[in-house]
Amino acid sequence: MDITPFSLDLLKLALIFLFTSAIGAFLWAPILTKILYKYKLVRGAEYDFTLKSGERKQKIGTPIMGGLLVIITVTIITILFNWQRKYTYVPIGVMGISALLGAADDILNIYGQKRRNRDWQHTIILIKVHKNYLMRFWYLLTLPWTAFKRVVSVFGSHPGKGIQVHEKLIFQFIAGAITAWWIYFKLGPYWHSLRIPFDGQMFVGWWIIPIIIFFVIFTANAVNIADGLDGLAGGSLIATFLGLTIISWAEGRPAYTILNATVSGALLAYTYFNVKPARFQMGDVGSLGLGALFAINTIAINHTLLIPLFGFIFYLEIFSVILQVFSRRIFGRRLLKMAPLHHHFEFKGWNEEKIVMRFWLIHLFVVIVAIWMSLN
Repeated sequence: MDITPFSLDLLKLALIFLFTSAIGAFLWAPILTKILYKYKLVRGAEYDFTLKSGERKQKIGTPIMGGLLVIITVTIITILFNWQRKYTYVPIGVMGISALLGAADDILNIYGQKRRNRDWQHTIILIKVHKNYLMRFWYLLTLPWTAFKRVVSVFGSHPGKGIQVHEKLIFQFIAGAITAWWIYFKLGPYWHSLRIPFDGQMFVGWWIIPIIIFFVIFTANAVNIADGLDGLAGGSLIATFLGLTIISWAEGRPAYTILNATVSGALLAYTYFNVKPARFQMGDVGSLGLGALFAINTIAINHTLLIPLFGFIFYLEIFSVILQVFSRRIFGRRLLKMAPLHHHFEFKGWNEEKIVMRFWLIHLFVVIVAIWMSLN
């Protein structure tokens, strides 16, 4: 369904979808806010230790799951007006899977019971002393999985009432695998190569499958980690999806042009209510869902290698967490005052607005660079 690149009619249509999405989301945002307050889906210090000191105490009681404003608006508009089996049903489906995962995590963090994972040292003891030899064998057989759960748990952000890191990775792997299947088997041989700016195509064949799975998982978690300050994730995602809208339009891909424009419009409404002081916050339901959709839409227009640029501030945030964890585990000292990076600057005395605005500007600049590279 590709049409002439730089089509003025397509641009006009994309703007209509952007306006419709923004207005629609804006109109039902008060209803969502009332629902979130009614069911007490609000932030609490008992599972978010960053709220226990300083100015961040003011965020206690702010509704979470505000990302539903974007997820639901985009889903409804796409199903009604931009539903194409070849192009949009998998992106929307994978966004839905990731959003459901995030919603479950948000709800369990509030209403769930604290969970405890057995570490691998305890498992080794059970292998040695358990009276039941079948259980000994079972613990031995599952020891690698137990060790994996322990390793990835260091990247968790709360004490364990919600979905655990290893559980998230399983569901995100499924979402990534669905995306890879769709790209590899349904979109055609063109997507079996990676598009390299300034240098054409590099054929990778079936290797595109693990590459896609990695980017879907990593990008969803990157957006999730960046969702820590009022307006930061929402404003940055606006720049990202507007950039993808421009590239999709320039290359004559109407389904993705309209989808990215729809997301951009809904994000404008969300961010209006999310700037400090936030009426509601994105929550995992929004950050995981939109992070996955961002990765899929970029892969679908074959600009996979530019995902770190279109998502620059998100990748900067997740790498700050990874480096902090490795620094503490290997060298026994913190690289940053606190990870992710936005908390580091908070501890250095920067106010929230200063951090968000500067991160927005840096991110916007890199997205513009990514657009320029995409057109070459």
